[in-house]
Amino acid sequence: MSEVPRGTQELNSPWIQAGRLTFFALYGVTVLAALVWGFSNVRQIDPQDRAVVLHFGALDRIQNAGLLLAWPRPFEQVVLLPAADRVIERRVDNLLRSEAALKAERAASFATPMSDAYAGSGYLLTGDAGVVQLDVRVFYKVTEPYAFVLQGDHVLPALDRLVTRSAVALTAARDLDTILVARPELLGSDSQAAERRERLRGDLVQGINQRLAELAETGQGLGIEVARVDVQSSLPTPAVNAFNAVLTASQQADKTVANARTEAEKLTQTATQQADRTLQVAYAKASERLAKASTDTATVSSLAQAQQQGTDPQMLLRIYRERLPKILGQAGSVTTINPKDDSHLIIQGAEQ
Repeated sequence: MSEVPRGTQELNSPWIQAGRLTFFALYGVTVLAALVWGFSNVRQIDPQDRAVVLHFGALDRIQNAGLLLAWPRPFEQVVLLPAADRVIERRVDNLLRSEAALKAERAASFATPMSDAYAGSGYLLTGDAGVVQLDVRVFYKVTEPYAFVLQGDHVLPALDRLVTRSAVALTAARDLDTILVARPELLGSDSQAAERRERLRGDLVQGINQRLAELAETGQGLGIEVARVDVQSSLPTPAVNAFNAVLTASQQADKTVANARTEAEKLTQTATQQADRTLQVAYAKASERLAKASTDTATVSSLAQAQQQGTDPQMLLRIYRERLPKILGQAGSVTTINPKDDSHLIIQGAEQ
């Protein structure tokens, strides 16, 4: 049996074979990593997106939906952006009341009023010294991809500040009733208030786009354009509670006044009925007494009239003769005296 050469034994040793396998594994991993790195910027762009390709930081091209072929980093950088016709929604939280202010408002009372640091948080002052709260949602499109990429993370904070500034300027130039329906009783007297209220969103969009254009003229454009704005306006919660309390009190007062008027009307009707009844009774009694008095005085009146006219000269003598027997008939005894006799009449029991 022949012996294996020493060099061949060393090549077939387990350590050398393990090292060879490790080398091939590392080589394969390196080749695979190189392939992954080489094709890292080869991707499919969705229809709702588009890609901005930066070649060593400079704008190289803009790729719409489809297959994108680009060199890997750091040669080329691919930034995905929304498509040109895609509208993005952004809610501006700067105009809303902060959580600290809401907690302070809930904890405030008459004994411990809310701190001035949170009193005006989330509220805007109107031109007629009113207070209103706006919940603004901005819908924008990316019009200049390169400017949008250059601004990067500063786009949304800058947009929030622009919307806040435009909202503050807009509310300061308007009165409360051209922002929301705060006093419905004035709607009939001001026919243009509803029209100005409808133009609020359009004026806000115009103001924001004007400030975006001013930034673009100075070379600091954000690369976006506002398509529309949704605005929900509301009064402060304490003001709404106070208004509801006043409205409730007014309704209760109106109800009390209506009940009082009803009771007063009932009392008036009852008093009128009693007065009518009293008048009718009084008229009846007066008529009865007048008739009785007229009956009682009819004879006397006729006799007086006859005496005045002289139609019956013997009337008084005849009446005297008719009435005297009745009068004398009521006496127990009657003593007659001749008026022409000068004798003395002594009545028993009379004082001397």
